[in-house]
Order: sequence, then structure tokens, then C-alpha cells
Amino acid sequence: MNPEESRRGVKHGHGSFKKVKRVGKESAPHPPSLDDSLEGDLRAFLIDEDQLHTYDDLTKVNPVTPTTVLKCLQARYRAQVFYTHAGCTLVALNPFQPIPDLYSLDVMREYHSAAQPQESKPHVFIVAEEAYRNVQGQLQPVNQSLVVSGESGAGKTWTSRCLMKYYATVAASSSVLKSQDTVDRIEKRVLDSNPIMEAFGNACTLRNHNSSRFGKYIQLQLDRSQFLVGASVQTYLLEKTRVACQPANERNFHIFYQASMMKGASGEQRKEWKMSHGQSFNWLPKTEKTLEGILQLGNIHFDAPVKESEPCALEGRSKEFLQRAAGLLCVPAEELENCLAVRTLMAGKQSILKPCSRSECGVRRDCLAKVIYAHLFEWLTIFINNSICADNSTWCNFIGLLDVYGFECFQVNNLEQLCINYANEKLQQHFVAHYLRAQQEEYVSEGLEWSFVRYQDNQSCLDLIEGNPTGVFSLLNEECRLNRASDAGKFRVRLEKELSDHGNISWDKFSKEPHFTVTHYAGRVSYQIEGMMEKNKDPVPPEIIALLQGSGNPLLGQVFEDQEPENTATRGLSKVVTVVAKFKNSLESLMKILHSTTPHYTRCIKPNPDCKPLTFHKKEVIMQLEACGIVETIHISAAGFPIRIPFSGFIQRYGLISRSSQIKQLVHSMDSEPGHDDLLRTAVDAIVSEALGSRSTGPVYRGERDSHTSLVHCGKTKAFLTQYMLELLEDQRKRILSRKAFSIQCCWRRHQLRKRHARRRAAVLIQAAVRSWLVRRVVHRWQRAAAVIQTAWRRWRVSMDALAEVELDDAEDFMEDQTLELNPTLRETGSVQLSGIAEPVTVHGWPMGLVLASAPSTSVSLTATGFQKMVSLLAFLALPSSGKGEYRVETNQYRHGLASIRAQPRGSVKLHYQRSPLLYADMLPDLKRDGVTGFNQILLEKTL
Repeated sequence: MNPEESRRGVKHGHGSFKKVKRVGKESAPHPPSLDDSLEGDLRAFLIDEDQLHTYDDLTKVNPVTPTTVLKCLQARYRAQVFYTHAGCTLVALNPFQPIPDLYSLDVMREYHSAAQPQESKPHVFIVAEEAYRNVQGQLQPVNQSLVVSGESGAGKTWTSRCLMKYYATVAASSSVLKSQDTVDRIEKRVLDSNPIMEAFGNACTLRNHNSSRFGKYIQLQLDRSQFLVGASVQTYLLEKTRVACQPANERNFHIFYQASMMKGASGEQRKEWKMSHGQSFNWLPKTEKTLEGILQLGNIHFDAPVKESEPCALEGRSKEFLQRAAGLLCVPAEELENCLAVRTLMAGKQSILKPCSRSECGVRRDCLAKVIYAHLFEWLTIFINNSICADNSTWCNFIGLLDVYGFECFQVNNLEQLCINYANEKLQQHFVAHYLRAQQEEYVSEGLEWSFVRYQDNQSCLDLIEGNPTGVFSLLNEECRLNRASDAGKFRVRLEKELSDHGNISWDKFSKEPHFTVTHYAGRVSYQIEGMMEKNKDPVPPEIIALLQGSGNPLLGQVFEDQEPENTATRGLSKVVTVVAKFKNSLESLMKILHSTTPHYTRCIKPNPDCKPLTFHKKEVIMQLEACGIVETIHISAAGFPIRIPFSGFIQRYGLISRSSQIKQLVHSMDSEPGHDDLLRTAVDAIVSEALGSRSTGPVYRGERDSHTSLVHCGKTKAFLTQYMLELLEDQRKRILSRKAFSIQCCWRRHQLRKRHARRRAAVLIQAAVRSWLVRRVVHRWQRAAAVIQTAWRRWRVSMDALAEVELDDAEDFMEDQTLELNPTLRETGSVQLSGIAEPVTVHGWPMGLVLASAPSTSVSLTATGFQKMVSLLAFLALPSSGKGEYRVETNQYRHGLASIRAQPRGSVKLHYQRSPLLYADMLPDLKRDGVTGFNQILLEKTL
């Protein structure tokens, strides 16, 4: 649908043109009016109902009317498709039953890794991913907020859970290994804090089984790398009145039913908690589990006093319940009873004790229970923040998730519903101011041709509630600060007097109960005035604070340690801070945060009031669509430009797309020369034209046209873009950055390679020098070692030669020059030359012993060659057999009297005997034989 068609649909849907009047009954046929044309277009659009579920973006619907939008949503809901785009808003229909694989980890990864998430099927993860990519892309403002709005029971709390799980998963999947443990720890703590907060802050109401009775804004803290490093939780207006009083068919907070005390507690625990079997509690309708500490107070009741000067007495078993409560709270039972039945009044510097009436005793009892529960909830919030909040130096950006109570309208509404609906009015006004009103006004101021879309502005309702000095809150605070008893009738009269001219408030004069009716953006709600002033005052008697500060329970003593008792007599009535004032201040701080971030809207729709699965009530849905301005949002989104970027920021981010040197110079000089809107506008036009000229062919996105103005419009100070144009520019920017990054990487890698090559060459030179030095050092060591070894060897040879010479007594007789020349024949056959015989004696084998036996002296010198030399040497060796074919060689030198053996270089053998060889001639006698045989026999015969 092009812009012209969108604008025509806008005019048709809101009746911007007047009908053509008939001239008369008999007038000639006239052209069809615009309303008739609209009805024809509507019938033509709805004729093919089988295709209505395919409209994943309601801006594609033509014409845009509540009927067409409703039909499309109904068709998609029937097809079990629960998310639909509505321009800048995502519409979420609550199925009221679990849908398999709708929020699985695979689906999260699919949307996170998608190149263009907007082209995927509508899902709440698209909103989450868009906010996450805005943080990564550093688009101004960087911080993001996800506003989840809708009626009670529409699915806001569940949607917030899914968003938190998505961001925890995205951060964990993007993290590095060293921070994986930190991310897992933060993810687990952030996700685990949800059930705890819901247990203490959610309850079952008539409209929702898991209704948030408090508001919370969760900041997911990200570091510069967009990793999840921490979180913080801010809470708003806990409905603590529910602790002591619940409407009919409603229940107390979840924690009282989840404590598992009644059936899960052991006997010792029941004894410790002073809890008997079958005990019931007045503050727990339909209860089976309980939170014992506060509940015992609900069973304490007082009887009316006999005399006004006497305090109220406990009735029935209340004494027993008071003892249990005092024991569990670790306070004296008497002090607890006095605190509930007697109040202290200050008269100057003196204190006066005054008994309380029966109703006042009940109020003080309820006040004690509510103040304990409220402080425990605050302590729990602080404890969770201390566990998950990161240090300010570790995070720089955040993504906020806003989950507040939805718009409520019960049969009986009081101050709690007024504050809750006021918060929803503020959120609706934020949406109106940020999108419906501000965007259209900006179109006109920037020179765009724009036909205004009429919308429902709830500013008048906000003026009624928060106006000063004649707003409902101002008058209520003023009434609470007056030192007089609250009167609902008088307050109603004053409201009627001060606000009678306001169109958003009305009264039923015939009603017996004082009340006033406010026309909110989501409908009319009647508020009961009775009890509203007391709830707004929310007085806490100083006796209660003093009692709890002196408690022996460490936790109670801690949470009430810094609590100052509120004494209106000493502080003054004008300084009392009311509930409305505190809530308004906290809500204003929240709105400041939202205005400083980029908002993303998710509208949760409740298909039926009974929370039945897959049940679609048209009346219920159409009321919500009209209340939150979905149809107007679709009109503006279809015909407008959702992205608005100042010229300076546009050029700074997308100036690199252009090849023009002038634009590049303009990018570098923008910081020093601001302004020049005409020059900047020309540069923006050039960048856009170049981007459109170089775009790649692809599927048409949302009725994209080739015309320049259908995708982008340059105003006076800003560039207005469609989502497709923004994606096109981002794609061009990424491609150019990739090319530049590739060039930088090439240069860097070339530099690294050259540097690495130079280092390698230097390392080779150093290694060669070191190795040559090491080799030289080793060679020098070897040379020194060889010299030492040679020297030692030579010394050893000399010493051995000297020892051998010394061993021989007649060494001088065996000089080389005295050696006898042997006959060649003897040399061949073997002979023995004795020193005492002139002629050589021929010996064959063993007769060598005869020569030795006939030696004239103990000094024998013989010269043997060849075989005789071998036999001569073996004759002096003992070779005893071991019996296994092996021999052990021993010398006969000392066993047979041989003093020394020496072989001369020329072959002679010198021997020196200590005794006669005849005594040692038996070299290896045979012990088995009798008598003497062999060599010994010959020796004996020769000798004898």
C-alpha cells in the first residue's frame, strides 16, 4: 500500500471528509460518497476471509478500520498465530495455554542470527532483537526500553519473562569463554529472581490468576561488548492492603500459598512455628499452605471494652494466637498486646496513653501485618539487586523491561485501582506523546506533506488525576493532611465542587455510597471514596515501629533499623508523605527513564474475560484496540516514516557510502562546523541517491516503490526513513565497512608477514651465530679433553712400562740388541731358544715343559714364534671346565709360582719363576686316574 493509499485510508477510517448531501428525494443519481466507497472497499477486502491470517503486518490492510483489523486478528488467532505487527507496535494475543516450541532456544537463535529479523514471522523476539541491535549499532539514544502494556490478564508478565530469557540467552551465546561463568551466574540469578518477586508481589484476582500487584522495571546491564554483566530491579506501589483484606473470591499473595508449611512442614518445624494440624487462617481464603509469621496476627480479635477508659480485651483463642505471633516475631507478648490496644499521644513533652476502640485495634493489627510485609518486600528487592547488580564501572548501556499492573476495573475499586489506572494512563500518554502526537507534529514542522490522523488523547484524564491544585490527587492529599476525621460524603461534595466542569469525571447522585467515575482511555471506572483517605494516609503508629525495632529476630531488626517513627504531632501535617505522593514521584522518575531511551511497544490483548484457551470475543478485543490506539498507530505507521535521524548524525554514520570527496571532507569537518542545514540536506540527498542506485535486486519490502520520496524524505533538520530504507543503508554501510576492513586486514597481514619474515631472518642469523659459537665451544672442549686423555694415556703407558721393567729382575739381560737371531727353519716349525744353550732346541707342542724343567735357574728367557709362541702363552693359563662347554680363563702367575710374563715386540716371551717349576708342573691333573701320566710322568722320569 503506497503512501497515497495509506493517507486515503486514514481519511476514510476517521471521516475526515464530509458526506455529500442529497438535493432531494427525486434528485438525479449522484456519485457514491466516500462512506459508500469505504464500505465497498471493506466488503472487497473481507470477501476472501481465507487469506486474512496471512497479514502479518496490519499496515498491509486496506482499508484500515477497526473491523478489518479485528477480522485479521481473529483469523490469525484462529490459525494459532498470536503475534502481529501493527506498525511500530507488536500486538500479542494471549492464547491462555502453553504453545510448544514457541519460545524455545532454537527459535531464539533463529531470530538472533537472522540477517533481517523484520522479514521473519512476527514474534516478541523481533522486538527484543531490534532493541539489542540498536544498542550494538549505537543509534541515539543508545539505551532501550521495552514497554509491555495491556489489561490485567493479557500476558504482560509472561511476555516479560520471555524477553528476559531471550536477552540472557543472547548474551550467553555471544560471550567469550572467560566470561561464560559470569554470564551463566547473572543469567541464572536474573531469571531466578522472577519467581521470587512474583511470589511476593502477585496474587489471584477476579481478572487474572497471576496478577501483578506491583510494578517493576528491570534494567539489564550490558558492557561495551554487549555482554550481560548485571541487572537491577525497581518496584512501584506494592498492594500491601491485600495482606489483610482481599475482595470476595480473590486470594492473598502467592507466597502465603507456596510456603509449604501446612503439609510440607515436619513435626519439629510445626512445633517451632507454633502451628497445629488443621489450623485455619482468616486472611487465607481457600488456603492449604501458609506463611506463618504474619498470618497469626490475622486470627487476633478484640472484644469491645466494658469502659471507655479500659483497653479492649482479647476474645476467644486470640490470646493463644497472640502468643504465637509474639514468639514468631521475637517480641514480648505483653508489649505486642499493648501496642495493638493502646496508643500513645503526645501533649507537649508528655506522653498520654489512650485505649483504642475495637475498630482501631483491628486497624493497628492490620497495619502491623502490612508494614512487616511491605518492609520484607523492600528488603527482598534490595537483596536481589545486591546479588545481580553490576558495578557502575563495568556496564555502560542497558535494556529496560517494564512490566506493570494492567488496567483494572472491578466491581469495587478503591485507591489501589486509581493508582494502577493512573500508571496505565501515564504509559498511554507516553505512547501518544512519543508516537501519535509528536511524530505527526514533527512531520509538519519538518515540511512533510502530512494529513493529520485523529487519535484519542488522554491528556485531559491525566490533568484530572494529577492536576495541581484541583486534581483528584491534590484534593485527596489536602484532605489527608487536615487534622479531622475522614468523611467520604464531604470529600465527594468537594470533588464535585472543584471538578464539576471537567468532562472526564462524573457522579451518580442516586447512589447511596459516595463515589466518582473517571473516563479513562480504556473505559469508565467508578471509584469508591469510603476508606480512600485512610489508605492514602497509611499511618504507621510509632509504637509499632519501636516494637519491631526491638525484635529479637535479626531480619526484622535489620529492616526496621533505620525506620523513623512518623509522628504527625511533631512533624506537622503538611510534611506527611502520602501514598499517592510517593507513587507519583516514583512514577515520574520512571517516565524520565523512558523518555531518555528508545521505546519499543508490545500491546498485549486479552481475547476473552474468562481466560479460556483459544477463545476470541470480538467485543472484548475491539474495546482494547480502540482504547490503546492500535488503529491510529497503523495509519501513522503505514503512511509515515518511523525512523528520524538528524542530518549531522545521518552523515556521520552513512557518509562513508558516498564516493564524493566533498562529503568525506564534510564528515571530518562536522565536529568543528555545525549547522549549514542546506549543505547537509544536499549531502544527505546525494548519499541516499547513491545508496538507492547501488542497491541489489531483491524481494519488495512492504510495498516498496522506486520513487525516492516513498522511502526517504529530507526535512529541514532531519532525514525521515522507512524501515526498508534504514535496512538498505545499514546493508550498504556494512558492505563498505567490510571492504574497508578487508583492506585494512590485508595491509595489516602484509605488515605482519613482513615483520614476521624479518623476525625469522633475524632469528636465523642469531641461531646460526649461537650454534657456531656452541660448536666452537664444544670443539675446544673436545680438543682440551683429547689432550688431557692423550697426556694421561701416555703417562699410563710410561708408568706401565716402568712397572713391567721393575717386575723383571733381569730386565737388562733382555734388551733388543741381545736377542738371538733364529734360523728361518726354526722360525717356521717353531723352536725354543734357551739363554743357557748356544743352539736352538726344537720343541713340538707340550715338551715345552721339559725345557722349563731342565732350566738351570729360575730365570728363563725364551723366544718362541708361530705355534710355539701360542702354546707357550697358553701353558701358563688355567682353563678349568665348568662341565657345560664353557671355560673360565685364569692366570697361573701366582698359583704356580710365575712372577711375571712379558711379551717383547719381536715375539719373545720372558718369564720369571719364583720357585722350581717341578713343583707346579701339573697344570690340569686328572683326578680320576691312578698314578701319574702324561707330562707329569715325563717330568718325573726326566728328573729321576
